[in-house]
Amino acid sequence: MNISSAAPPSCDPRSASAPDRMIEVEISRAAGAGPGDLPSDEGVRRLCELAAASAGIVDGHVAIELVDPDRMAELNRTHRGRPGSTDVLSFPVDGAGPSPGPRELGDVIVCPARAHSVLEAIVHGVLHLCGMDHEADEGEMLCLQSELLRWEGASRRPLTTAG
Repeated sequence: MNISSAAPPSCDPRSASAPDRMIEVEISRAAGAGPGDLPSDEGVRRLCELAAASAGIVDGHVAIELVDPDRMAELNRTHRGRPGSTDVLSFPVDGAGPSPGPRELGDVIVCPARAHSVLEAIVHGVLHLCGMDHEADEGEMLCLQSELLRWEGASRRPLTTAG
């Protein structure tokens, strides 16, 4: 696979001005969701747009929620039947197929205290919302995830908040 250092223009959300964006991203941060270097809201939006565009999705709504370990453990137990906290959960709604109205991609819940990288967890969750599945493919999702993070990491615009 030949992957260039720059994303194709069709996958680069930076080429569109804010009012032209078609992926709407709602972000909520729970008190106690995690320490330190959390991504800025703009950084989260850019990652979501880039991940969705790379998976062929150019419109829709995504909700990103950063939660504490107790809330993540509750969600993990309720929705997956597994005890304890995890790093990221995705809850797709409309999926990647055609939508009769405004597309609701779904929710990505991230526990910064459990995630090796909050940015990686966000990209991972959005790719799942777009219909990708690393447990069923031959490595494509994780390869794309890695490439998006590598490409975005080379960006001149910081993803994290100062502090």
